[in-house]
Amino acid sequence: MDTILTESLNHDSKHSFNRYDRCKKLFADDFEKIQNTKIIILGVGGVGSFALDALYRTGVKDITIVDYDTFDITNQNRQIGSEFVGEKKVEVFKRLYPEIKIIEVKITKDWVSGFDFSGYDLILDAFDDILPKVALIQKEYKKLICSGGSAKRINPLKIEYVSIWKTHSDPFVRKIRENLKKNGFKKEFKIIFSSEEPRCKELGSFVGVTGSFGLTMASLAIERILKS
Repeated sequence: MDTILTESLNHDSKHSFNRYDRCKKLFADDFEKIQNTKIIILGVGGVGSFALDALYRTGVKDITIVDYDTFDITNQNRQIGSEFVGEKKVEVFKRLYPEIKIIEVKITKDWVSGFDFSGYDLILDAFDDILPKVALIQKEYKKLICSGGSAKRINPLKIEYVSIWKTHSDPFVRKIRENLKKNGFKKEFKIIFSSEEPRCKELGSFVGVTGSFGLTMASLAIERILKS
């Protein structure tokens, strides 16, 4: 399956017009902006994998992904690439999307503090560890697109992109907000979140929502590129 997907996503140069033909018709002269944008995606699970797929198919040529995890069978309800149980996510995605760059590392507060993000135009935060997210928001909020919790919900129509200070119904985002306040962060910052009340206590998930979070993230990235 990976061979078929790779071949379909990566034509040689004589087929490049056909590959992006519909994108060029939609974005016209702005398509060059999309191709020249450098994006880094932190976390390529249920949210990040869909963001990656959408941006890659839309013509972003310089994408770096960061993850350290391997695919587990429980990922198969929501994650692209999860048929390859036991394999490292970054290695699977490098096969599926050969033009990307990969960084295999656990995203921690120290890693966020020490990593140089200056070479990237946009940062997509699709991981779910609170302290590193808080550190990332404080450090790079101006070019960051951040995802809140996508699990435990079934209605993608409840997804919003609003000020983090106006979010509600999401205990995960509340913890991020509280930590930001505690650290004295008062900047205006938007986050992707769902106003739907969680339907369970465990980490139940539905790809119709998790994937929609990732696609929303990709859409927001394209909007920022077009406005740049």
